[in-house]
Amino acid sequence: MKELATSLREKIVHHEAAIGVIGLGYVGLPLAIAFAERGFDVLGFDIDQAKIGAIGRGESYIKHLDGGRLAAAVQAGRLHATADFHRLDEPDAILICVPTPLTPQREPDMSYVEKTARQIAPRLRRGQLVVLESTTYPGTTDELIRGILEESGLECGTGFFLAFSPEREDPGNPDFGTTTIPKVVGGVDPASGDLAELLYSQAIARTVRVSSARTAEATKLMENIFRAVNIALVNELKVVYDAMGIDVWEVLDAAESKPFGFMRFNPGPGWGGHCIPLDPFYLAWKAREYGQPTKFIELAGEINVEMPHYVVEKLQMALNDRGKAINGSKILVLGLAYKKDIDDPRESPSFELIHRLLQRGAEVSYHDPHIPRAPRMRSWPDLPPMESVALTEDGLAACDAVLIATDHSAVDYDRVARSAPLIVDTRGVYRDPRPNVVRA
Repeated sequence: MKELATSLREKIVHHEAAIGVIGLGYVGLPLAIAFAERGFDVLGFDIDQAKIGAIGRGESYIKHLDGGRLAAAVQAGRLHATADFHRLDEPDAILICVPTPLTPQREPDMSYVEKTARQIAPRLRRGQLVVLESTTYPGTTDELIRGILEESGLECGTGFFLAFSPEREDPGNPDFGTTTIPKVVGGVDPASGDLAELLYSQAIARTVRVSSARTAEATKLMENIFRAVNIALVNELKVVYDAMGIDVWEVLDAAESKPFGFMRFNPGPGWGGHCIPLDPFYLAWKAREYGQPTKFIELAGEINVEMPHYVVEKLQMALNDRGKAINGSKILVLGLAYKKDIDDPRESPSFELIHRLLQRGAEVSYHDPHIPRAPRMRSWPDLPPMESVALTEDGLAACDAVLIATDHSAVDYDRVARSAPLIVDTRGVYRDPRPNVVRA
């Protein structure tokens, strides 16, 4: 074991270790570029041939990711991509960045992680380091992944090394990126943790070593459950204050003036992104194995899940006040991404809003300056194909209502206010009262 660890350590220090990244999406591609820019040879793996082709041409398919960085890494011969998973024996370190969604029953769907591990196992060679980055429940790495990889005949800690390091990507954040966000690292055993920490320290500004893979897994859940609970709190307060005739946005602005003891979270039409809507359910599911209740966390999940229903009800009441029914009304949804100024639609509440509106017989269209075509989503597979419509004064006037789901900066909200007969604002875009604006 010491010889294997020493050999890999030397390769990492001298940037001679080959890095494999499985899953070239919002997490994997930026990570692959980061290591390539530090002089490592990186081989990316993905089942999507369109992504493989784009990388080969040096073209970024992620809008907020600098295409020049990708092109430079490809032109330098440091970054390659393939759909041939038989090549998994080539890298010295394999970083797993695949999805971990929920099942329809809101339980962890580990199929992507499990399938990936089973692709690695028959090609696993002595001395390789495997690191899981996908958000998951505590115990995934040293229970599920370890068990599958040891089917190769190699033992963790002696034949190969295994660790967990949660991704912390925040698409569109102008202040923090892959290389500047501190990286939490925990190994299944000390040697694995040492090697994973050393590897990430070559490309990331700061690593935060924890005692185990389980601790690293729990850290990621802690971060996002904290956000989920606070989002639920402010969403519930939004509903309460609305019933009292109090403007929640004015309350938040005033509360934020306190220089201590308050952290602002804004309400919205629901929750979205690749982590926050999932993590509470991952922990609640695992906690049941230990007989531990998670009432607080599950309540937060219930509140956030119900927000699209609340928004549609507000829209329906606003239409009723104008003598219209939702059935047959033309509704324009502004924003498909889960947050402003990005092209990431994962788990966006906009899809749930569209689904509910279609169920009620509305004619639904959408506008998003960053997403020209609505992608197929795992959670909403039955939605019809849709493309972003132009935002014109005539088009706005022809709508019965405009529903602001994502407050993209590129949208001319003054034009929307002038032209749309009814606006349902879930993001606090309009702070002053307007006769055609209803907050939801």
